[in-house]
Amino acid sequence: MTYCVAMRLDAGLVFLSDSRTNAGVDHVGTTRKMTVYENPGERMLVLMTSGNLSISQSIKQIISERTNADGKNIWTANTMFEAAQIVGEAVRSVHERDTGAFEKFGIDFNVGIIFGGQIKGERCRLFQIYSAGNFIEVQDANPYFQIGEAKYGKPIIDRIISSKTPLDTAAKCALLSMNSTLRSNISVGMPLDLLVYGADELAITRFVSIDEKNQYYKDIVEDWATKMKEIFNSVADPEWSNGDAASNLIVEKDVGQSLVTTAPEAIATNIQAKPIQTLAQGINTEQS
Repeated sequence: MTYCVAMRLDAGLVFLSDSRTNAGVDHVGTTRKMTVYENPGERMLVLMTSGNLSISQSIKQIISERTNADGKNIWTANTMFEAAQIVGEAVRSVHERDTGAFEKFGIDFNVGIIFGGQIKGERCRLFQIYSAGNFIEVQDANPYFQIGEAKYGKPIIDRIISSKTPLDTAAKCALLSMNSTLRSNISVGMPLDLLVYGADELAITRFVSIDEKNQYYKDIVEDWATKMKEIFNSVADPEWSNGDAASNLIVEKDVGQSLVTTAPEAIATNIQAKPIQTLAQGINTEQS
């Protein structure tokens, strides 16, 4: 599987991908998920993929070689929207060619793509392209896309990232988002590719491939874990009220049905149930 994340910020773009392709007990494979199309001073485009590796490789090959019916290719598209259309056309081309054979073998056509960058004369733009070749563009209100194993690393991004976030802060956030995913899912693995692009640079200026020995990555992961534990331990433990009949009524009222199913009469112990304790703060004992 895969985890890739990209952010479009006022200051530029951040792209981060892992490299795990297989994750079995005795079969671990790696391949680069990030591809850069660069013509310095004119365009800098980044493609990241998840899903079936053979599909991803075919799509990238078509993007590199083919010119569409309008005479445009990845190097001559006038806008990022046109470039995203070219990527979508490549997805549909592979689908039309291979989906029949896939269906015979019970294989889903599974691919996810993040595509972004900048063409001279435009602002930075970022797209997510789906298996049907259709796509959406990121918006300032939610300035990032994820593909692959997205759920583990999403909370920190939602809390930290906005379109105003500085590039280095966003890069740090992306790495900690990746670390959360690495800790929770064996199908995502190192090395990581991190590309940080400043708006209007129109060339790669900051890129690093990160493995387990990278000192900066080791430092921030250790620091993050230590500070999270400190913050967690500083948060108050729950305080429980003295149980009473009103608390029992609240338990039933809040969800509209009884919490406890009582034992059948034939085997019931006939011992009086204890009042249920609930959180002391914010208890509302008013009855409607």
